[in-house]
Amino acid sequence: MDNTERVAAGSAATLPAAAEQATDAAISEVEEQFTRLFNQVGTAMRDRAERIHPDLQPGGYKLLTTIVRSGPTHAGALASMLYTDKSVVSRQLRLLEDMGFVERRTDPADRRASFIAATPEAIEKVNEVRAADQATLYRGLRQWGEEDVRRLAELLGRLNEVTR
Repeated sequence: MDNTERVAAGSAATLPAAAEQATDAAISEVEEQFTRLFNQVGTAMRDRAERIHPDLQPGGYKLLTTIVRSGPTHAGALASMLYTDKSVVSRQLRLLEDMGFVERRTDPADRRASFIAATPEAIEKVNEVRAADQATLYRGLRQWGEEDVRRLAELLGRLNEVTR
């Protein structure tokens, strides 16, 4: 039994059998495209991390870009934003500190706590990488036309609602 058959067997029959099978086949195609997309994203994350620093790992890149985007943040809040354990964030933060990409600043509201902030060098490097990648995305999606791009945004929004 393949994944499509498992899903179909485990779901309540709300569509006629032929329509449900066609829908399941289409969902399987979407799943395949997501697999390809996620593989490409993983490769791109490694490439982006390397453009920042040759020893930066993809997880560290993701953490660094989150800090750059969000501004000074507590480590616990970073763990929540990234849906990961605080110990993972702590290890990555130590590496980012060693590379000179983040610094700790005392939280004026709670002197026992600290904010994690990106250094000016890190902000500059992340913004350079982001700008290059954004230019590539814009170049590619401009070829689609406005209607297709808006439809993609709408469908991705709907997908985000379904996968919550």
